[in-house]
Amino acid sequence: MYEFFANLTLIAHLIFILFVVFGGLIFFNFPKIVYIHLPALLWGIYIELTNSVCPLTYLENWFLYKGELSTYSNDFINNYLFPIIYPEGLTAEIQIYLSISLIIINILIYGLIYKNFKRN
Repeated sequence: MYEFFANLTLIAHLIFILFVVFGGLIFFNFPKIVYIHLPALLWGIYIELTNSVCPLTYLENWFLYKGELSTYSNDFINNYLFPIIYPEGLTAEIQIYLSISLIIINILIYGLIYKNFKRN
C-alpha cells in the first residue's frame, strides 16, 4: 500500500515538474491558470537555484520508508520516471543550467502569450 502511494507521489511530482516547465501553454485555453502557474514556476526556479529538495521528495521517501522499501520495485517507474525526476550525477552546476533553461522556456511562452494579447 505504501509503495502505491510512493508511486502516486512520484507521478504527481513528474506532473508538477511538467506543469512548471510548460504550464504557461495552458493559458491559451484557461487564462486564469497564470495565477497557479507563476507561483509554481517561481517555486521551481527557487528549488533549482538554491539546490533545495522539493517536499514531494520527502513525501516519496517517507512512503518508501513506511513500506520498508529502499527503492521503487515497478520497472516502469524505476526505469523511466525516476531518472527523469532524479537524474544521476545531478550537481549544483547542472541545477543552475536547468533553472536558466526553465526561465528561458517560460520567457518564450509568456512572450508568445503577450504577443497574442497585443494582437487582439
